[in-house]
Amino acid sequence: MNLTNQVVPSKEEFVDFIKNYPSNTPLVMVNILKFKDQTPDGKETGKQAYERYSKNMEPLVAKAGGKMIWGGEVQRTVIGDYSAQPDMFLIVSYPSKESFIAMSTTPEYEEISKDRKKALEYGALLSTVAV
Repeated sequence: MNLTNQVVPSKEEFVDFIKNYPSNTPLVMVNILKFKDQTPDGKETGKQAYERYSKNMEPLVAKAGGKMIWGGEVQRTVIGDYSAQPDMFLIVSYPSKESFIAMSTTPEYEEISKDRKKALEYGALLSTVAV
């Protein structure tokens, strides 16, 4: 996987997710995050902006039936490209793609997501199902 500076999905990626992820099926979102050293305005670190985003997201995720499963800061890359090491992984479950889509297309999310965009160098998001 080649992680880039992408932070939000393209329209094509989001439409593909909507069309091709199974409906009414639980999903787990794996977030792979790399923070900017400083936000564009230079007032804080990317990590600080992301912490605010996370705090503000808690009620939206809960309202959507979502739940934070696990989060961790990356300490060391054992196998892989150490120079491109992410800073954090977060795993969040949702009851369905429909609940995730409903949450992520609200005006509240649009406002809160400004901090995510300011905070991240890249923000990969992988939709997964349990095996």
